[in-house]
Amino acid sequence: MTTQAETTEAETTTTEGGKPAEASRLESFIDAMLDMGQTGQIFGEHGIGKTATFFSHIARAHPDTTLVYVPAANLTPDDLLVNAPVRDPRTGELVLRQLVMSQLRPGRPFVLLIDDSLQAGDTIQSQLMQIACNWSLGEHDLRALGCVGVFLTDNESLTETSARRGDLALLDRMVTMRITANDTSWRRHLAARYRPWDLRPVFSLWASLSPALRELLSPRTLDHVLANAREGFPLRWGLPLVDGERLRLAEPGPDGRPGPNRTAEILDRIAASIGVANPATIADPVRQVVRAALRNRWTVLLQGPPGCGKTELVRETLRDGLGRDPLYFSLPVTNVEDLCAPIPSPDGTLDNLLAAPFTGPEPKAIVWDEYNRPKDRAAFAKLMEVTQEWSLAGRRIEHLRAQIAVQNPPYHLGRKLLVSRNNIAQATRFTASLTVEPEDIPANEWLLAKYGRDAETVLEWWKHDIDDEGRAWITKRTLERLIKLHRKGLPLEMGTVYLGDGEYAPVPLTALIDRFKGRPVTGLRELARDVGAWETRLRRAAALSDEGGDDSDVVHQILANAELSQLKRHRAVVIRLVSLLPAKLRATYLVGASERQQRYWSEVFMETRRR
Repeated sequence: MTTQAETTEAETTTTEGGKPAEASRLESFIDAMLDMGQTGQIFGEHGIGKTATFFSHIARAHPDTTLVYVPAANLTPDDLLVNAPVRDPRTGELVLRQLVMSQLRPGRPFVLLIDDSLQAGDTIQSQLMQIACNWSLGEHDLRALGCVGVFLTDNESLTETSARRGDLALLDRMVTMRITANDTSWRRHLAARYRPWDLRPVFSLWASLSPALRELLSPRTLDHVLANAREGFPLRWGLPLVDGERLRLAEPGPDGRPGPNRTAEILDRIAASIGVANPATIADPVRQVVRAALRNRWTVLLQGPPGCGKTELVRETLRDGLGRDPLYFSLPVTNVEDLCAPIPSPDGTLDNLLAAPFTGPEPKAIVWDEYNRPKDRAAFAKLMEVTQEWSLAGRRIEHLRAQIAVQNPPYHLGRKLLVSRNNIAQATRFTASLTVEPEDIPANEWLLAKYGRDAETVLEWWKHDIDDEGRAWITKRTLERLIKLHRKGLPLEMGTVYLGDGEYAPVPLTALIDRFKGRPVTGLRELARDVGAWETRLRRAAALSDEGGDDSDVVHQILANAELSQLKRHRAVVIRLVSLLPAKLRATYLVGASERQQRYWSEVFMETRRR
């Protein structure tokens, strides 16, 4: 629940020629309902700018009126009204009184907007209906508190709502309008937000799509696609992850099944329209998107397999950007009371105490770990308010600069994980949604820094001795356990994932045991010990073929798989060997490399030219 005065987004009220912008159909409806004193009900697809239109229009057209925004989907029964003991000023006795939430006493005329009204639970529905029908709540008359208008908004889709209104006595009390994206001012606001880009070609492209594709690529999602494009990120990051799967821009066929996937085509056309690239990948994606979130006040979703180190990397990057630790909440153990708690206030209203970490003038960022494993519905409702509205119990969280949600996919290694589902309206609240792979997380460097030679041994085994499926089973978290068990002289098998009935993860550990026992292997350390002999081998291979030979491939593979810290430690050896590798192999070291890796290899290549 927020008020208009707390919003910070600047909206434009003029066209490019400087003339006042023409009111949208929804803006005209808002004005008419306020003049008539009628409850207005608006239905429209998710992400078309319903809520944003209320915030911008009330501020512009009714500056003496504030907007009180109530996200019904995120309410718990005690948020609006609660019975509490108070002392009667006449008798001095304790009596029960109904306390109304403090946001409904703003001290000035206000418009009440109840968003996602059909997504509320049964108890909340009863409270909302009293408000919609009589403009009252419990014993309180909202008109006496300053209310000059009541509106309810939602999407009628049964995939996103929990109820439909069918009571004629209720339906006969409201004026209802169904709208589409053409009835809001989203084009004007996006054009202002992304200046100096000329978005008219993008709008024309969007209008040329079929209704089904326009619903998938809603204005909110298009906004996120453009935000990622402005940062140089893959445009697909702006498409939501619904139940763990990237949204596909595909029209349904006659049989109801999705038709051809047009995602790449449409996103490439958007990129071409605004003159930017649409990269397939970028180096160091997790750090880059977290830094962008801090710069731009984004909410970001990161999805990746368990144990790959994504949460620690997020916390480390936020710590570096903020200069202090981010707020951290693990959803399976987070209660509503860990976030806020309602209390009676001296003015007779219901206020909320926020948890101490949410207060204070310091810059803040929040990590929502295990995002799709909430402890209960009430806690998740509060979480949704924070991620969607950047407020908690109706109070804006001051100096909040970024929110990062981290979760596991629904399935991993063919096994279902115990995670909850989401709908597209919830999924589109994230500006960027990434699927993270283990190679996107530089956990290897952390292992090397902490465990030294033992880490080198297990990483060499992980890279060279097991296949892709084995590497999927052996996460970085598992690698750390294997190192600890080795140091204690315990069986390594105990460190792998236990599947039940005496069965462990199907990964052979013989090669790792042999490595720990000193079996001869070839790695960067071994190359450095006998660099002269390897130079002779590489010269022999180069003399036989411009593409090198088996020895060239061995050296190339070792260098390509080595961590940056290892390469720096053996820099002189790397320079000697790289100069003897075929040019086509040397060029691959820059492809998909992080900025630090590219800088290292550029310096190495310059050194080889001086030799």
